[in-house]
Amino acid sequence: MSADRVESLRRLLERNPRDPRPRLGLAMEYEKLGRWEDVVRELERYLENADDQGNAWGRLGSALRALGRDEAARAAYRRGIEAAGRHGHSGMVEEFEELLEDIENG
Repeated sequence: MSADRVESLRRLLERNPRDPRPRLGLAMEYEKLGRWEDVVRELERYLENADDQGNAWGRLGSALRALGRDEAARAAYRRGIEAAGRHGHSGMVEEFEELLEDIENG
């Protein structure tokens, strides 16, 4: 199923490469498959073109942690805290702050 979904999302991107939504969907499909480098690539491209409310930043942080890139993950979680705070998502802010603490405490 995921392979079909990935192909469908790729076709959407080919038709409209400036629409960030298929990129987020593609990143989420890659997450399911554990394709962390692909997740990071698609989320970074999504975040270049979207005003994310925090969710994509958190997903990026998780993918970066899966790759052992803790410093980059910290930066993503910090950006997620900023975005979530701007949009009034206090629960997400707290979640990302806890994840930052986990990284710090190793």
